[in-house]
Amino acid sequence: METRVASISIIIEDYSSVEAMNKLLHSYGEYIIGRMGIPYRQKGIYIICIAIDAPQDVISSLSGKIGKLRGVSAKTAYSNIISRSEDQEKGETP
Repeated sequence: METRVASISIIIEDYSSVEAMNKLLHSYGEYIIGRMGIPYRQKGIYIICIAIDAPQDVISSLSGKIGKLRGVSAKTAYSNIISRSEDQEKGETP
């Protein structure tokens, strides 16, 4: 399976969506490389950046689900490098 590295930048303007966001990110945890969250208290928003290594359809699915949450916006930037999953590199079938 081919994977890409991408970053998803997220801005949460509606605090009531934070719990749903955390559950969603947890469900994609096997693909997430890292996460950085910054509360911008003066503006009452939360900024999150996710680094992810996953098949393109998985990245698109996660980004789409994030964007459907109330008061949440997301943008994804993809790397141009496409790599094989670790299972394929070891000779295993996914």
